[in-house]
Amino acid sequence: MIEQTIAGYLESLVDIRRDIHAHPELAFEEHRTSALVADNLRVLGFDVTGGIAGTGVVGSLKCGSGGKSVGLRADMDALPMTEATGLPYSSTIPGKMHACGHDGHIAMLLGAARYIAQTRDFEGTVNLIFQPAEEDIGGAKAMIDDGLFERFPCDAVFAMHNLPGKPCGEFVLRPGSFMASADACSVTIRGKGGHGAMPHLTVDPVVVGSSVVMALQTVVSRRIDPLVGGVVTVGRFSAGTSSNIIPETAELEIGIRCFSPEVREQLRGMICKMVEEQVASFGAQCEIAYDYGYPVTVNSVAETEFVRSVALELAGPGNVHELLYPFPVSEDFAFMLNERPGCYFGLGMGDEPDRPWLHDPCYDFNDSCLVRGSAIWANLVQRYLAH
Repeated sequence: MIEQTIAGYLESLVDIRRDIHAHPELAFEEHRTSALVADNLRVLGFDVTGGIAGTGVVGSLKCGSGGKSVGLRADMDALPMTEATGLPYSSTIPGKMHACGHDGHIAMLLGAARYIAQTRDFEGTVNLIFQPAEEDIGGAKAMIDDGLFERFPCDAVFAMHNLPGKPCGEFVLRPGSFMASADACSVTIRGKGGHGAMPHLTVDPVVVGSSVVMALQTVVSRRIDPLVGGVVTVGRFSAGTSSNIIPETAELEIGIRCFSPEVREQLRGMICKMVEEQVASFGAQCEIAYDYGYPVTVNSVAETEFVRSVALELAGPGNVHELLYPFPVSEDFAFMLNERPGCYFGLGMGDEPDRPWLHDPCYDFNDSCLVRGSAIWANLVQRYLAH
């Protein structure tokens, strides 16, 4: 069995994972991590290409004359936060931490690389994609813009993320929308400042902004179908310097998330129009900058059913579950799924009540899940590129 063979790698996979954990690197700074990945792949006999979008690495292995190809992606960047685990292998770099488990993602894909390189039981080409800058920077798009799929053709692409709160080794998947889009809107409201004792001589941008904040609460609650939903959050409201001064300007920063490309466009139109009309009703002016971030992560049906069959074969029906609703967080693998069919799915890290969730300073990847994560990648390659 694949899983039994990969279990023999566990000690070395733990060493790799903990070494990466102790040496976290932020987006597009993953030079040490990229070198570690490249060295491991070369030893296994992969053709290695580095420097894609700066620090991205792709390891390619071809067997036989088959023309089919598959891409598997692992993200490599850490987060700008201070670790609080107190573990012997905790971050050695202040203010940087692998709090999202990307160290484990790398180790699992390297574990699969070792198995498929040793067995070579497939027909076609496997491309292992080690991506920089997943955390809010968009390294997936940067790799695509740098010619990822032209240089390394993939008939389908797959990615996996660890999920604390789910039983260790359990797989979670869903066709269609799996994660939300993440966009941002910055608004500058320009009124007329003055003395706090004479507000009638001003156009108070604080009052205008407050009206905008309250009006935005109706976008999702009253204008979007409740069965599809969305999230509109005013995360920053800045204005003024003193209690007796009415300022000239106020600034809002709005976060927008939803689960379908169609609703994404609706939200943009509704928000911009609502802001403009609210501001104009007070006699103020505004400037709006609307920035598209990560798209909705949409799994193609056929590839999701394929992953389901691979997971069922590996883990059994008790360990494969359908996600009823999309996660409201976002993921830049969405850019790759916009280019190629594929599936993004989850691997449980353990459901103990005290297990920290992602982006927590006490988070740590559960090493006991490394074997199963590596095994599904190896099994997926063998099944997708079957003789």
